[in-house]
Amino acid sequence: MLKAAKPVCFVATAKSAAAKNFYRGTLGLSLVEDSPLAIVFDMNGTTLRIQKVQHVSSAGYTALGWEVDDIQDMVKRLTKKGVRFERYEGMSQDESGIWTSPSGAHVAWFKDPDGNILSLSQMPGPAKRSSRRQPGRGRK
Repeated sequence: MLKAAKPVCFVATAKSAAAKNFYRGTLGLSLVEDSPLAIVFDMNGTTLRIQKVQHVSSAGYTALGWEVDDIQDMVKRLTKKGVRFERYEGMSQDESGIWTSPSGAHVAWFKDPDGNILSLSQMPGPAKRSSRRQPGRGRK
């Protein structure tokens, strides 16, 4: 039913000036609107509405993420802009904070000024994907 509908992403902020500066200045998103209710950004054709609230209860999971072509380069660029990448106990992350998932995807996490967990992901290329056949699927 919603297959053809355009998604809208939401996160919340209790620090609207800091959030606006972070998403526009640090992450480079295009500001669309700053209203009394929300700060709205364009994320490559997808709308991000950062709702202005009194208090943000940070979730313990990723709230918003971006798929990038070169995660190493993006981590370096964001680090130079003051972004601190998170370290999680029990996860084998490299010196930059990048974790390699069992599928071969690379993921790095960071937080916005309200503590919302954000991520960068680089998916494995076709040559790195498993060539193992799915059960019940024959060769063509």
